[in-house]
Amino acid sequence: MNDVRGRERAGAGAGAEEGRVFPDGVELRHLRAFLAVADELSFTHAADRLRVGQPTLTRTVRALEDTLGTRLLERTTRRVALTEAGCRLRDEVAPLLSRLDATLRAAGSEPPVLRLGFTSLLPEACAEAVPAFKAATGAGVRLVRRDTPLAGLTSGACDIAVVRGDVPPGAAVRSRLLLHEPRIAVLAREAPELAGRRVVDWAELADLPLVVNTVTGTTGPELWPEARRPRLACTADNFDEWLEAVAAGHGVGVAPEPVARRHSHPSLRYVRLKNAPPVAVRLAVPARDAHPLADRFLGQFRDGSSG
Repeated sequence: MNDVRGRERAGAGAGAEEGRVFPDGVELRHLRAFLAVADELSFTHAADRLRVGQPTLTRTVRALEDTLGTRLLERTTRRVALTEAGCRLRDEVAPLLSRLDATLRAAGSEPPVLRLGFTSLLPEACAEAVPAFKAATGAGVRLVRRDTPLAGLTSGACDIAVVRGDVPPGAAVRSRLLLHEPRIAVLAREAPELAGRRVVDWAELADLPLVVNTVTGTTGPELWPEARRPRLACTADNFDEWLEAVAAGHGVGVAPEPVARRHSHPSLRYVRLKNAPPVAVRLAVPARDAHPLADRFLGQFRDGSSG
C-alpha cells in the first residue's frame, strides 16, 4: 500500500520528475532542528538556541537522517561538520523556510519584517540605513546576532547579513562590498609584549603568539608571509571567548578596530597597527530566493561606496 501511494505521489502534478518519491514523516521541526545545527555546527549551541534539550535535538536530527536515508552531519567528539548531502539540504531548505516564515507573518496581518544578521557589531552605515529603509517600505527591521561565519544567513535565521572578511568558499550567497575597516592589535593590559607601544607595524606581530576566533574572526596566521608567521596560541569559537582569552594573556588578538573598541574590557589595551591589511565588510543575501526586502535593503548601497 505504501508503495502504491509512493508511485501516486511520484506521478502526481504536471512536471513531476518521473520516479521521484517524497519521503513521509519529514516535519518542519526536523528541518528547523537540522538548520540550527548546520548554522551553529554544535548540538550544544543549537539546543540552547532552540531552547530544547540536547538529547531531544540529537534524536530529531537523527530522525530526519533516517527518514531521508542519508547522513547529513559528521559527528566526532570534537566537531560537527556538514556532509555533501547536508550542504545541499541546507542551501535548498534555508531560503524556503525563511520565505515560509514571512508568508505566515503576512497571513497574520503583521507588517513585513526584514531580519538583518550580524556577528559582533553592526556597522554604522547599516544602522544609519535602517530608518530610511523603514520609512520607504513600511517594513520593520529585526536585528539578529549569530556567531556563525555568515551570521545565520545559510540557516535562514536572517534575510540579509553583515559579513566581515572573506565570504566562505562555496557559500551560496550574493554579496556587496560596503567598506573597509582598519585592524587593531588587542593585548592583555599587563602583558609584557609591546609594553608602552602606541603604534606597531603589522610585520612585528609575526613574532608574537596569536589568539584566533576561528568562527567569526577575520585574522589568522595565513595573512602573514609563509616564511614569517605568528604562532597560534589558542583558538576561540566566538568573539566573547576570544576576548577573554586575550584578556587572560594567552596571546595577542587582532580585530577590526570598530569591533574591538566597541567591546571595551578593563583588562585589555589597544595598539594601533600600520601596514595592516584592512577588513572588507560586505552585505550578503542568499544566491537564490532572496527575500524581496533584502534586495531592497541591499540596493541602498553602492558597491564599495563607503570604503
